[in-house]
Amino acid sequence: MWFQWHEQRDYIESTWSCGYFLATCFVLLNLIGQLGGCVLILSRNFVQYACFGLFGIIALQTVAYSILWDLKFLMRNLALGGGLLLLLAESRSEGKSMFAGVPSMGESSPKQYMQLGGRVLLVLMFMTLLHFDSSFFSILQNMVGTALIILVAIGFKTKLAALTLVVWLLAINVYFNAFWTIPAYKPMHDFLKYDFFQTTSVIGGLLLVVALGPGGVSMDEKKKEW
Repeated sequence: MWFQWHEQRDYIESTWSCGYFLATCFVLLNLIGQLGGCVLILSRNFVQYACFGLFGIIALQTVAYSILWDLKFLMRNLALGGGLLLLLAESRSEGKSMFAGVPSMGESSPKQYMQLGGRVLLVLMFMTLLHFDSSFFSILQNMVGTALIILVAIGFKTKLAALTLVVWLLAINVYFNAFWTIPAYKPMHDFLKYDFFQTTSVIGGLLLVVALGPGGVSMDEKKKEW
């Protein structure tokens, strides 16, 4: 947003006819909101507030850039929200660990359902990568990918499935979204760059699943009771 300040502002001004000042305020809010939220999360300060702020930015962008009417981009934005939900659940877990000597009745329900929601939203990213053609490679990729996203969604062999998706998505991201191979003046450069970093964010969410596990609402957790 910093390097495309004028393009972003002109787009908002022309799309919403809101005038120069409001369009500039929108871009500034976007820039500060994203950078501020990320700095707070990386420094482990006010993580929950930063997550809520980034939720607001995602919602604002969804409306402002008309993503609401583009199913592919909407699903990817929801996948970003899933990553934030997992981060929010992780921050709640960290907060509770401060009281390590206090007896616990198990994970809190809000955390469990945040992890479930995060897992389900994350798999939306992979649904946008399915290719509906008759080539052998596409059919194989769709079958394997669908199996893995179902495993992550229901929480069965979750860490292994999520780690496999990380490797798969990383390979797809580098191969299909290689924006560095496109000259900067071409519009495709910006589209691929946007997709590349958005996909990288979803990979971060999947790594949270690998690190933290699926949570209480999952088949992996229920197996312990069986």
